[in-house]
Amino acid sequence: MPATREQVVEALREVYDPEIPVNVYDLGLIYDIKVDDANKVYVRMTLTAPGCGMGPYIAQQAEWRIAEIDGVEDVEVEMVTEPPWTPELITPAGKELLGI
Repeated sequence: MPATREQVVEALREVYDPEIPVNVYDLGLIYDIKVDDANKVYVRMTLTAPGCGMGPYIAQQAEWRIAEIDGVEDVEVEMVTEPPWTPELITPAGKELLGI
């Protein structure tokens, strides 16, 4: 059975920036999610600050979590700095978690 975008979103909701108590999806760090017909998943994401030293760790956690989804054959997580992240990208659920 092919993986779905919704499964990828749920997996990303289990990945956190260790410095912020909100998952990477609801924090608005995920810019794009694609699942192709061969069950390869591509995620384009950013960080809250371009020079964040936790970037490789967070990307690896996202990749590992997505790879656990049944049917996923390959995962690519691309870390980008453009466009820059802003607090406006936080989802309503993320804002509620942050109390804003």
